[in-house]
This record gives sequence, C-alpha cells and structure tokens, in this order.
Amino acid sequence: MASPSRRLHTKPVITCFKSVLVIYTFIFWIAGVVLLAVGIWGKVSLENYFSLLNEKATNVPFLLIGTGIVVIFLGTFGCFATCRASAWMLKLYAMFLTLIFLVQVVSAMLGFVFRHEIKNTFKNNYENALKHYNSTGDYRSNAVDKIQNTLHCCGITDYKDWTDTDYYSEKGFPKSCCKLQDCSPQRDADQVNNEGCIKKVLTILESKIGIVAGISFGIACCQLFGIYQAYCLSRAITNNQYEIV
Repeated sequence: MASPSRRLHTKPVITCFKSVLVIYTFIFWIAGVVLLAVGIWGKVSLENYFSLLNEKATNVPFLLIGTGIVVIFLGTFGCFATCRASAWMLKLYAMFLTLIFLVQVVSAMLGFVFRHEIKNTFKNNYENALKHYNSTGDYRSNAVDKIQNTLHCCGITDYKDWTDTDYYSEKGFPKSCCKLQDCSPQRDADQVNNEGCIKKVLTILESKIGIVAGISFGIACCQLFGIYQAYCLSRAITNNQYEIV
C-alpha cells in the first residue's frame, strides 16, 4: 500500500483524469447521437442516390445508425467505468474505442480510394435505369423520378438522353422531367428541364458525403484523446491500488 504522502500526491492527478474522462465520455455520447441523426438523415435524403449504386449501398445509412447506437452504448459504459474507477473496465473501454477508431480509418481509406469507382458506378447504373425505365414503380425508376423532380433536371447529360430509351418511344418524356408540375410533356422538349442530372447528383453526393466524412473524422480524432485518457486513468488506478470514492 502506498504511503499517505504518496496518496496525497497522486490523488489529485487521478481525480483530474476522472473529471476529464467523464466530460469526454459525455461528449462522446453526444457524438453517438449525432452519428445516429446523420444516419437517419442519410436514409431520408440520400436513399435515392444509394439505390442507384447497388442494393448493398442502401445499407450505408443503417451502418451509420448502428455505429451511432454502439457509440452511445460505449459512451454510457465509459462513464460508468470512469465513475466506478474500475481499471479493467477502463482498459476494456479503451480497447473498444481503438477498434472503432480502426474501423473508421479503414472505411475512410476505402471510401477515398474507391471514390472515382463509386461515381462511375452511379453513372452507369443511372444510364441503365433510364434504359429500363417504366411507370410500374420499380425502385430504380422511382429513384430516377425523385432525383429529376428534386433537382429539376432531365436525363444524364441533358434531356436528349431520353430519346434513346424505349419509354420515350412509347410515351415520350416522363412527367418527372417537367419544368412545371402536372404537365404532360410527351415529346415536347419545351416543357422539360434541359439540364442533365449527373453533374447535379455528383455535386450533391460529394457535398453530403463530405459532411458525413467530416463528422466521422472529427469523432475519430476525439477517440484518440479518449483512448489516451482511459489508458492513463486505468494505469494510475492500478499503480496506486486504492479505491476512489
């Protein structure tokens, strides 16, 4: 057991570590709520774009939602471990933070490496969605309609892309190309938006995915601080071997 003078010297240090880590775990818990909100936001606002990448891409928002829930759980666990001053729980907390940090880093690297491939995949799938477009309500046709309605665009590079489709041969331009609501454009190019969708879509994807990436990067940087604090506190508690009330 450490001497009284040793205890008096080290106790303020441990108390300081505890205070800082409690504040950090609360911020980390808030970050989990933010990730959860971003995942829900991505599900609502980016679902149409993800559906034109591939079927697995539609799970990306759910991945963010799941990560947010895990972060909220870990924030709660970290706060409990800090208040209990349990060395083994703090080490476990630091280990979980490290695992999440590594997953985030690998995901960010993969996203950066394959970003051009993602753009090309989206363009190719958008072209296929136009070629096989129909009015029966399949999910890709719905995605095309929602994108054209929301972004006020028509076709890939411009409205002329529709002229090469079977749908245009039978019915003309889809109503989602209309400049005004509830028009019946048929083959009247004056009633449809002239600008294509692909540039607008890629711009929006880059900006919104940039927001998600920025938030994820910020949380990842905060985790390094949490890992360090949890490790220092667990080591200080182990070395001094006394219970902090």
